[in-house]
Amino acid sequence: MQADCDDCNQYFIITYGCQMNVRDSEIIAGLLEGMGYTAAQSLDDAGIIVFNTCSVRHSAENKVYGKLGEVLAVKRKRPETLVAFGGCMAQLPEVRQKLKKSGVDVVFGTHNIHELPYLVEQARNGRKEVIQVWEQEGVVVEPLPSQRHSGLSAFVNIMYGCNNFCTYCIVPYTRGRERSRRPEDIIEEIKEIADQGYREVTLLGQNVNSYGKGLEQEVDFADLLEMTSAVAGIERIRFTTSHPKDMSDKLIDSIAGTAKVCEHVHVPLQAGSNDVLRRMNRRYTRERYLELTSKIRRRIPGAAITSDLIVGFPGESERDFLDTLDMVERVRFEAAFTFMYSVRSGTRAADLPDQVSQDIKKERLQRLNAVQYQIAREINQTMEGTIKEVLVEGPSKTNPDKLASRTRSNHIVIFSGSKGLIGQLINVRITEAKTFSLLGETV
Repeated sequence: MQADCDDCNQYFIITYGCQMNVRDSEIIAGLLEGMGYTAAQSLDDAGIIVFNTCSVRHSAENKVYGKLGEVLAVKRKRPETLVAFGGCMAQLPEVRQKLKKSGVDVVFGTHNIHELPYLVEQARNGRKEVIQVWEQEGVVVEPLPSQRHSGLSAFVNIMYGCNNFCTYCIVPYTRGRERSRRPEDIIEEIKEIADQGYREVTLLGQNVNSYGKGLEQEVDFADLLEMTSAVAGIERIRFTTSHPKDMSDKLIDSIAGTAKVCEHVHVPLQAGSNDVLRRMNRRYTRERYLELTSKIRRRIPGAAITSDLIVGFPGESERDFLDTLDMVERVRFEAAFTFMYSVRSGTRAADLPDQVSQDIKKERLQRLNAVQYQIAREINQTMEGTIKEVLVEGPSKTNPDKLASRTRSNHIVIFSGSKGLIGQLINVRITEAKTFSLLGETV
């Protein structure tokens, strides 16, 4: 890194975790640019380095601590560099205790991102350590500046927090209770990104199906989808995440009847055993989930259903795990994010008896992935020879000579074509199916 950064007015943000964190980092960037900072191309050029962290799994926390150690080692050689630490990990008291006298200059939480400029100024003005984390959520602060990454698709928060308290999940403790943004503020933001040239919007919430609760207006998520569809310039609408217990017939009909809403529904199952679902506090059964996914496929032609799945939850028997495999084979997910259960201190599941060994968790994850990958490949093979509308996103990450695009059902299609196609909606013929992507040719 540079030996002298006294006049360095550049920032570098290191982001971990979900789309919500990605969106938060865009807001952090907007706040810093409002202070006169500009984006650094690398850590070497940064006068302020911001960690936006995730606490969903211990593996994520370990990555953060590893990177933080590297950055703080450099800071000891270049003390004028500010290090700020925010995100979900910062909400945890035990993490804040570790950070005291570590060399981190600013600690802020998920509820007070808007205070970052004030905290940075305090640190710049000589305070050795500025730690300000709200223990509880406050009102939704509107509007906040944003510096989005260039591209075609943008994230827009529609709500914050979660009221579900699944026993394995730390989110309600780090993100607080559910608060919905006013629909007029959401639509105004979507109009702005449409004016900036974005073609696709992904609406974000820990449980988008709960949108509208607590607002003065009588509005729900289905209503919001229709409002978003009316914004000129936006061609595609996506959303994540939907909780199965709150997915209404009205919402399913809205997805089916609103042309801009993509036929892709992410509904995390988590486990296929009713006993495990009960211990997870998911508040639905496997029978209810099967009924829901059948309804989605019946009412939304061509719908792709994706999921999250956890193996090795405390007390999960071999029979319980086989129930999960059975559900995967019955529902036939287009894709699934699969995880080994990770103990999170502060959650109810951390204190449950009969914790499953790491070896069993690894073995079950391998078996689960083998089944899911085979199903995904079989589903992809049914698309060979068909013509799909895709949004061309840019050069392929694995082969820059090819273009990467995405179908309405969220399948990635790689094909040869002119870079002038980037940003366009075009038709491609699927020529070959892979497990995680499709190959195609322009029509």
